[in-house]
Amino acid sequence: MTYGFETLAIHAGQEPERRTGAVVPPIFQTSTYAQDAVGAPRLGYEYSRSGNPTRDALQECLAALEGGRRGLTFASGLAAEDTLLRTVCRPGDHVVIPDDAYGGSYRLFAKVLERWGLAYTPARISDPAAVRAAMTDRTRVIWVETPTNPLLGIADVAALAGVAHERDALLVVDNTFASPYLQQPLALGADVVVHSTTKYIGGHSDVVGGALVTTDRSLGDELAFHQNAMGAVNGPFDAWLTLRGVKTLGVRMDRHCDNAERVAEYLSRHPKVSQVLYPGLPDHPGHETAAKQMRRFGGMISFRAAGGEAAAVEVCDRARVFVLAESLGGIESLIEHPGRMTHASAAGSPLEVPADLVRLSVGIETVDDLLADLEQALG
Repeated sequence: MTYGFETLAIHAGQEPERRTGAVVPPIFQTSTYAQDAVGAPRLGYEYSRSGNPTRDALQECLAALEGGRRGLTFASGLAAEDTLLRTVCRPGDHVVIPDDAYGGSYRLFAKVLERWGLAYTPARISDPAAVRAAMTDRTRVIWVETPTNPLLGIADVAALAGVAHERDALLVVDNTFASPYLQQPLALGADVVVHSTTKYIGGHSDVVGGALVTTDRSLGDELAFHQNAMGAVNGPFDAWLTLRGVKTLGVRMDRHCDNAERVAEYLSRHPKVSQVLYPGLPDHPGHETAAKQMRRFGGMISFRAAGGEAAAVEVCDRARVFVLAESLGGIESLIEHPGRMTHASAAGSPLEVPADLVRLSVGIETVDDLLADLEQALG
């Protein structure tokens, strides 16, 4: 039987516990497991880095939500990225990345993996021809965010899957901004989906984590081997918190989108805003592609302050309902200055973000309160 998204979010991987019938998966807060005999662990559990029932429940749930065959969870989104790249790449290989990639991902490529021998080239991922031109004979991965962080660029996942597979490369899609509720890249041809589960999947700004999902069983087995060998797994309590958050992902995302649409419309008419970056606006260059591959347009908005960097910083400092903080995807609204905060690591690089940029993570508060806060913050 085929189930809907919300049903899977509540039930996939979460059967009532066998011994007591508890309807919520327990927190298996243990480091090791008794074995029935030498080399005969019960249900295959030996040590919690290698396997934990609470983490397994989350992994199974996320695989179901993304339409994948194997889900793996990690201590953070960057831990998931690092494990993936060291699994599928070798020193001397090459990766194409977005020319406005998340600052933490850029730092991983530029400051860590490049020293390990992995080359990278930034490209405009909204243009498949530009991505194709950036590839080399050693390109192993096309790395995509859609929408991108923080400029909200949109990539055509199906088109880029074709570009990647022409050259026997993998298409990896960071689906953090959209969440599996709004977009399912595997169904569009992607090979691996990456999440910072800290964001919309966890949804409450109280737990850090990451995930990988793939439809390829062989690749899933390789990733599972490296997950255990490299050891950057999430603990059982973190897995439980994330699993609790994912149950309400669908209803939360609907409210995030409702509020973001109102906020984007308001900002697009404000005289102190020079540009609004939101794929739900008809004049966004990626609007048609986003409408084709996304259920709705998400809760993230960036805008450029008409008064330049000083005005952008002042808006961030003056906001009250929008909390000045890094991260995104929680139930509370957040505001930040990417150039000085989340994307400071890209300063001076080809990925440097505009100094007048402000990024909003629109929460699920009463939308009139959010609009009033922006009105006073914009002054």
